[in-house]
Formats: sequence, C-alpha cells, structure tokens
Amino acid sequence: MASAIDAPRMLSLRVGDVLWRLELRALVIRLLLIALLIALSVATLMVGTFQLDFSQALSALIGDAEGNIRKLVIEWRLPRLLFAVLGGVALGVSGAIFQSLTRNPLGSPDVIGFDAGSYTGALVMMLLLGSTSYVLIATGAVVGGVLTALLVYLLAYRGGIQGFRFIIVGIGVSAFLVGINSYLLISTGTQQARAAVAWGFGSFSALGYEQLLPFTVVLVVILPLVALARRGFAQLELGDDAAKALGVRVERQRLAMTVLGVALTAVVTAAAGPIAFVALVAPQVARRLVRSQGLDLTSAAIVGAVLLLAADFIGQRINITVGLVTVVLGGGYFAWLLIREGFRR
Repeated sequence: MASAIDAPRMLSLRVGDVLWRLELRALVIRLLLIALLIALSVATLMVGTFQLDFSQALSALIGDAEGNIRKLVIEWRLPRLLFAVLGGVALGVSGAIFQSLTRNPLGSPDVIGFDAGSYTGALVMMLLLGSTSYVLIATGAVVGGVLTALLVYLLAYRGGIQGFRFIIVGIGVSAFLVGINSYLLISTGTQQARAAVAWGFGSFSALGYEQLLPFTVVLVVILPLVALARRGFAQLELGDDAAKALGVRVERQRLAMTVLGVALTAVVTAAAGPIAFVALVAPQVARRLVRSQGLDLTSAAIVGAVLLLAADFIGQRINITVGLVTVVLGGGYFAWLLIREGFRR
C-alpha cells in the first residue's frame, strides 16, 4: 500500500460551485513547458535571414512597426509559428489517444500507418486527378487517413480490439500503402512527382493565412469533441469489463476516439504533409515529465507543440524541412523504444 508520502501533492481551486483538483507537479511542469513554448515562439519571430530584436518583433505584433518589419513578422513568420504550435497540439493529442487505445508506446498514427494513408489520398488527388487545389489535396489526405484507419480497425477486429494486434495490422497496412505511394510517384511525370515528393517531406514554408484559417476551424471543431469523449475513453484504461460496468459502450467509444485521433493527424498531414514521430514521442515525453498514470491529453498537447516548433526552428536554421528534422530526431527515439520493448517482452 502506498504511503501518504508517496501520494501526489494536490492543489484545490474552487470556481463557484465547482471544485478543481490539480496535481501540483503536473501543474508546475505544464507551466514550465508553456514558458518554453513562449520562449521558442519569440525566438521564431526574431531569428531568421533578417534578424530582429525583441522590441521590433513586439512592435510588429501590436501594429506599431514599419511596413517591412510588420510584413516579415505578421505575414511570413507568424503563420508558420501558429501552424507549428497548432500542428504539434494536434499530433500530441492524437498520439496520446492511440497509445492509450493500444496500451502500447508504439501505438502512434505514423507507426500504425495513418500518415501513409493520408499521403496516399493526397497523391491520388495530385497525380491521378491532376489537382493543384489546396482544398482538394487536403480533402484527399483527410479521406485517405480516415479510410486507412477504418481498414486497420476492421482487419484488427476480432470480437474487440487488442492493442498489439491493432499495431501489427497497422504496420502491415502501412507497408502496403508505402508500396502504392512509391508506384504512384514513379509512374507519373517528373514534374508532378517532384512536387508530390516535396509535399511528402512535410513543411510549413509555403503556408499562410489562407491555409491557416480552415486548419484552425477544423481543430476548433475536433478538439472539443475529444474533450467531451475523454471521460469515457479514460475509463477504457481500467479495462473493458470495468468500463462496461461503468456504462461505457466500449467498441463505440473506441471507434469514436479512433476517428477523432485519425482526423487530428490527417488535418496536419493535409496542411503540411506527413510529419513523423511527433505523435509517437510527445505523449511519452509528457508522461515521463509529469509522471501521469492515466490519459493526459493536456500535457501531450503542450509537449507536441514544443517539439514541433523546436523542430521547425532547427529546420529553418539548417535549411531543411520540419518533416526531415522530426524523422532524424524521432527515428533515434523510435529505435530505442523498439529495443526497450523487445527486451521487456
């Protein structure tokens, strides 16, 4: 039995008739992560080919800067910053959902193959239908991701979903889709294939407010739905039998969270192209920092934002896309995770 010393310290806050109880360590870690995120955001607005000081960046944000500086900050750097932060939030939450769903640290949408499905949907739009419309390509990516998720879910379903089988089926489907994507790329014209490959590296460089608005609207719709479904989904971590005893419709709840998790990943892929490993790493880093035992979407979202903004900041300094940075940084973590899971089994 845990002693009183081992129990986490709690902070109570009453707002009207509602009593909020927060674990003190989790609150402190989140505040520190938010401070780091703000510092990275300021650095992103200041550092670049044309360097700015803090007062110039602040003046641009409040509308007091001269034309060129305001254009640099507001029209070029700020949209990229917002894409990185919001995309990191979406990927962090999606990764936390699937790692909870599969009860396995390898349960990430990019590992399971949903990113590959989104890429397939985008390639169909770009290469087979010849579309250059952002809206159509984004729609194809979302549809491809959702259809891939449903296929994996149906193939893995055996009177219910078992996490390890879900991951194995997803990896198999992902390998199949990678083959299809490669065939689509090599069987089309060079110029079209080059544009599709460039999109597949994952980048925020060509995105502006025109793409940011629909991206934000979709996230504003999805994230509250995730928050509403969170309570029932957290009860699934107690086990299917316990969840059923609490009145949770297990498979309906699991399918709903699968669709929401895929939608979060697909909307990021639709905007910027496939960005790997953030959804895999963010929930694990958040869990280790906060030492949370259950489903912690908030911490995963903040860590995801920090990781993706940091990766984009690094990418801008060395002139490569954010997708390549996350592959290099996340690939090492993925290899370590595979080795650790192998020894554990």
